[in-house]
Amino acid sequence: MAEMSGIQDTLTIDPVAMNVVNRVAPGCRLSGELVYEGGVLLQGEMSGQIRIKGPLIVWGGGLIHGRIKVYGDLYLFGQFGLDEGRSLESQLKCNGTAFVSHSGVTTGTLLARRLQIYEGADLRGPFRMLRQRRDVPVLRDTLETEDSQPAV
Repeated sequence: MAEMSGIQDTLTIDPVAMNVVNRVAPGCRLSGELVYEGGVLLQGEMSGQIRIKGPLIVWGGGLIHGRIKVYGDLYLFGQFGLDEGRSLESQLKCNGTAFVSHSGVTTGTLLARRLQIYEGADLRGPFRMLRQRRDVPVLRDTLETEDSQPAV
């Protein structure tokens, strides 16, 4: 739920409407293989193999690193990845839009379907767009393939 208005960009976060039902408070550190149902508000630190079925909000002062999959949007006000020398150690795959605010810092590899960068955002690591996969044949493609086959 991002809203843009006027000359200045505005990003509105509504945890209830966004189904953000999990929180890692400031000072908390979680590490390991973590799976979340619903969105996450990260104010502390998370690391490891992380899967989030909803949006991820990394608040100012929050830090996330490791191998992360977000099945929703990413809102980055804090930091993704460790220092620049170890940028390849962190990868975040976002199936929605990655919003990187003026205070957001990325040093890891960021993959997303769409990217919204706000003035002042600090993207130090590589970024790559995710493409829509075509695993399921489209009916039209199937018919064309069948029609183009010679009859035996």
